[in-house]
Amino acid sequence: MSYRVAMDIGGTFTDVVCYDERTGAVTASKAPTTPGDLAEGVFAALGRVVDDPAEISFFVHGTTQGLNALLERKGARVLLLASEGGGDVYQIARGNRDRMFDLRYRKPVPLVPRQDVMEAGGRLDYLGREFVPLDEASVRAAARRAREEGFDAVAVCLLFAYANPAHEARAGEILREELGEGVLVVLSHEVAREWREYERTSSAVLEAYTGPVVRRYLARVERRFAERGLAVPVHVMQSSGGLVNASYAMRRPLQTLLSGPVGGTMGGVAATRLLRGEGARGNAICIDMGGTSFDVSLVVNGRPDVSAEARIEGYPVLMPIVNLHTIGAGGGSIAYAEAGALRVGPESAGAVPGPACYGRGGTRPTVTDANVALGRVDPAWFAGGLMELDAEAAGEAVATLAGELDLDPLLLAEGICDVANAKMAQAIRTLTVEHGIEPREFALVAFGGAGPMHAAFIARELGISEVVVPRFPGAFSAWGMLEADVRRDLTHPYFRPQDTLNRHDMSRNFGLLEEEALTALSAQGVPEDRRRVEHAVDMRYEGQDYTLTIPLRDAAEPAEPGFLETIAARYAEAHTARYGHATPEAPVEFVMLRSTGFGSFPRTAAAPAQAPEERAERVRDVIFDGAVHSTPVLRRAGLDGELAGPAIVVEETATTVIPPGCVATVDPNGFLIVKVNP
Repeated sequence: MSYRVAMDIGGTFTDVVCYDERTGAVTASKAPTTPGDLAEGVFAALGRVVDDPAEISFFVHGTTQGLNALLERKGARVLLLASEGGGDVYQIARGNRDRMFDLRYRKPVPLVPRQDVMEAGGRLDYLGREFVPLDEASVRAAARRAREEGFDAVAVCLLFAYANPAHEARAGEILREELGEGVLVVLSHEVAREWREYERTSSAVLEAYTGPVVRRYLARVERRFAERGLAVPVHVMQSSGGLVNASYAMRRPLQTLLSGPVGGTMGGVAATRLLRGEGARGNAICIDMGGTSFDVSLVVNGRPDVSAEARIEGYPVLMPIVNLHTIGAGGGSIAYAEAGALRVGPESAGAVPGPACYGRGGTRPTVTDANVALGRVDPAWFAGGLMELDAEAAGEAVATLAGELDLDPLLLAEGICDVANAKMAQAIRTLTVEHGIEPREFALVAFGGAGPMHAAFIARELGISEVVVPRFPGAFSAWGMLEADVRRDLTHPYFRPQDTLNRHDMSRNFGLLEEEALTALSAQGVPEDRRRVEHAVDMRYEGQDYTLTIPLRDAAEPAEPGFLETIAARYAEAHTARYGHATPEAPVEFVMLRSTGFGSFPRTAAAPAQAPEERAERVRDVIFDGAVHSTPVLRRAGLDGELAGPAIVVEETATTVIPPGCVATVDPNGFLIVKVNP
């Protein structure tokens, strides 16, 4: 076994990357995603890089099964079991308005209607002390209803279970005993052992709602691969940017909610490590433009931008998650006329029928069709020659819309790209400028099948001077999965004002979390010399509601003299960076202990620059800024030295457009570095 393989299943294509541990060679390929049976597209893509799955020594993939179930509202039917008197917590939610000036704002419709919420007697206080024993009869009544009415999952969220999970654990035992393996039982303290009842309930409900879909999918994938000879565990990407094996992911399916898109962020982390340059190269804006969506994420000082909580489709979720901003803008985004104006997306042509140029029956113009009409795509060598595009069909689709808007077809085609670029630039501003981050201090790492085609235009709009296009950009998310670590995140509620803090007790609790993390990594098959644990503490000023996560050097640091002064200074610095001010003299509180275990695998050293082939070059007419430019079309494998725009660079998984005024070079890692002039 010598192949390390990663796979990213997208809405349009399934991308696969294979690293040969014997030779160091990296290959990538793709196949159309098959929505009816995803495994068909998976094995079609895999067969192009590996002859026999038995030769695979490590396999990881990203899945959007849970996210799709949530987006399409096709998740499980969930029964929610709450504490007596707390049955309305999930329905009431929070009283704040996410969009204060939106007169039509409505809170998200709960995934569990009020009639599907039951209550269980028993009560703990805020310290986890039992006041009233658990009413086991009420739990059995919930199990009876779940069985009789055909619920797919039961979510249990009892008051103060984060402080003492005993009642929830016993309720879980009863439910699993009564319902067997056919019904998923989710306990809130296992999903998110954190305070805030509504957010914890929402997290448990999300896992129950998406869990059955994810579990069925992962079980099917493991079974199908085993039938074909795969002898190693299937690993899955988590929303945090780490890996877990499929058996753990089936127990904690919520962790996979953003599994697919996060691979690109981890690829961005690996790219910044390989570049090791000055200035912006430690910071990267990662843009993943596929056929359906456009995802933005950040790498700051070589680390992924991860939050301890997030909102997905308006629902809060308590778990470490890479900050991603996604909009409906991809190569398949459909252009249309509305009120006499041009609109692009979010509706997508998807994999079937796809853009008109795919020749599968699509007739409405898309962003990809516009690029074909402008000459920015080589129809004969799209996706490495796996598909031949119908340029005539693309032109007809664009011309039809141009007739509706009374515009020249080529002018409209460039307008379609400009509108899409503007939407994508605004998505980047949402994650940067609106959070006080200056995008000009970052490099733009562009990937996805369509990302390199639009990156230079987006960078120019944002004032970014450098675009990095990795090798195999269309499969970069899959490559990023090969670069990720196994990751386990653990939390321990720890409410302490600074004047009552027992530093040695805090250090002891971190030590216990570290032992638990190392044990979890061992269970994931990580060798002892490849395990490490990082620690952090959630803090706030007294009187504040929300916290900031402050990293620690190690588990023993809290026991050291001067710890309070040191950690308070770090908190003030983080508060200033986040909010623009701090109050160093104010007392602080400690809220949550966090420990994260990492298990590393050998890096792929990935996609080194290839020896340049003979520089085969063709010339075609391409439209830039309304003018026709005679533009060379080159194979990426033949690039060497400096390449001045305009130019079109084609490869197996993507096309890179270098507009006039830009200059590209190939660095020793095989990255295409494009300098963008204003």
